[in-house]
Amino acid sequence: MSTDTVTVHILDKDYCISCPPDERANLETTARYLDGKMREIRAGGKVIGADRIAVMAALNITHDLLHRQDGVNFEVSSTRERVRDLLDRVDRALTTEQDERGV
Repeated sequence: MSTDTVTVHILDKDYCISCPPDERANLETTARYLDGKMREIRAGGKVIGADRIAVMAALNITHDLLHRQDGVNFEVSSTRERVRDLLDRVDRALTTEQDERGV
């Protein structure tokens, strides 16, 4: 598989990254997002040093990602519970109907 070298600009530094040609746009978007998060942290003034800013940005982004996944997992489990509940109710209704018919 061929790769291109893409230069991304993050927190006033250029980084050359190899990536497949079809992933170039995703890499550039990701780099812009990371740059924005790092600039927010630097502008807050509480964290000094590019390496510390990068770690804080990574922690924040990871936290957001995991929090969203938990939300998705909660929605899936909640939906499963509702489907099970509906199936149980349908089963009970059918059983009651069959009992009333004497089947």
